[in-house]
Amino acid sequence: MSPNLTYVIVVGVLVAAGVTLLLERSLTRVLMGVILLGNGANLLLLTGGRAGAPPIVGSAPQEEMSDPLPQAMILTAIVITLGMTAFLLALAYRSWHLNGHDEVQDDVEDRRIMDLADRDEVPDDDVDGDDDDEESPTTDERQLSTTAKGGRAG
Repeated sequence: MSPNLTYVIVVGVLVAAGVTLLLERSLTRVLMGVILLGNGANLLLLTGGRAGAPPIVGSAPQEEMSDPLPQAMILTAIVITLGMTAFLLALAYRSWHLNGHDEVQDDVEDRRIMDLADRDEVPDDDVDGDDDDEESPTTDERQLSTTAKGGRAG
C-alpha cells in the first residue's frame, strides 16, 4: 500500500511549520511548534501502517490484520508530546510571571562566543597556544612526583 499524496503533503507542511516555530524566541511559538511537529510525526507514523482488521488474535486471519506497531508508537508519541507541552506551558507561564514576556533572552556566554566567532579569534582561555590534546598532570600525579623527588606530598 502506498501512502496517499495528501497525507505526505500534510506531514511535510506540519513538520516544516513545526520546525520553523521551534526556531523562534517566543516560548508560545515554540510550544505551537512542538505540537505541530508531534502531530506531523503522528500522521507520518499513521501512514506507515497497514489498514485492515483490528489486531486482535482470533478476530480475523493474520494476513488481514492491521499492523499494531504504528498504533503503539503513535500512543507513545502522544504521551511524549503531552509531556513536552505541559513542560513548555509551565516554562512560558513562569517566564511571563517573572518578566512580563515569554521571550527567551540571549545567554551572555553564547553572545561572547558568537562575537569571537564573528571576529574569528581564539578565546582568552586558549591564548597560550598549547594543544588541549595533552593532558596536564592530575593532583595525584603531582603529589607522586613531589614525593619521588624527596619532598612532602600534601
